[in-house]
Amino acid sequence: MHLSTRETGLAAALLEATDTLSDSFDTAHYLQRLSDHCVEIVGAHSAGIMLVAGGERVSFVGSSRRQAIALDLLTVQAAPDHGGPCWDSYGTGRPVPHVPIGAARTAARWPDFTRRALRHGIAATFAVPLRRRETLLGALNVFVAPPPGPPEPPGRPESPGEEESVRLAQLLAEAAAAGLHNQRLHAEYRALAGQLQSALTHRVRMEQAKGMLAERWSTGVDQAFAALRRYARRQRMPLDEAVARAVEGSLDRDGLDAERPRPV
Repeated sequence: MHLSTRETGLAAALLEATDTLSDSFDTAHYLQRLSDHCVEIVGAHSAGIMLVAGGERVSFVGSSRRQAIALDLLTVQAAPDHGGPCWDSYGTGRPVPHVPIGAARTAARWPDFTRRALRHGIAATFAVPLRRRETLLGALNVFVAPPPGPPEPPGRPESPGEEESVRLAQLLAEAAAAGLHNQRLHAEYRALAGQLQSALTHRVRMEQAKGMLAERWSTGVDQAFAALRRYARRQRMPLDEAVARAVEGSLDRDGLDAERPRPV
């Protein structure tokens, strides 16, 4: 079976969308790559992503190709009460199909957005939600240029139709939403693992300090720990620091011995 250039590009884009489990992951770069893939696969003029959290507009990412235009068309949608295809798609959780900019302008739909889009020579737009199951993360907005006058060069793949373009963009958006979700879980698990490791290290040091002091003073470990805690309080030193320094042997020995438990 022969795969078309578009099918190969889509497969590569979906594979890249899953590659998010990295300590060096950069959200802006990741979403820009998604926008770039979308522009290439559907033959768009440009594309951009609006990320939303907590019902508030958070950030924008534009495709590398004509990035300034994409960012301008995203930014105008973020202004209070301006609206636009991105916000409509995010608000409903459904795609906004191809909308001719001229028709939207005539119908007074998104007036500020359509005025800006016409200024940039955009002929149509559509948007799809970035959705992970029931969780909405934002929207992918695609900007379509007028059809070219001369025929396409031989060998260049024909641009997909309007419905197919929306389906392809939705596939990319859902793959990206899954990738972002997995990356967020990865970061949370790493943070939790770090906290658990820190707690374990602290516990091991605590037991070491108690054992060392109990042996030195020939007393119980609970009495040794109470003495170390009194010393830390008197010196206005965090207990964690006192424990670490007790293990290292860098605490003031005379000061610490002054807190040693007295025989009953």
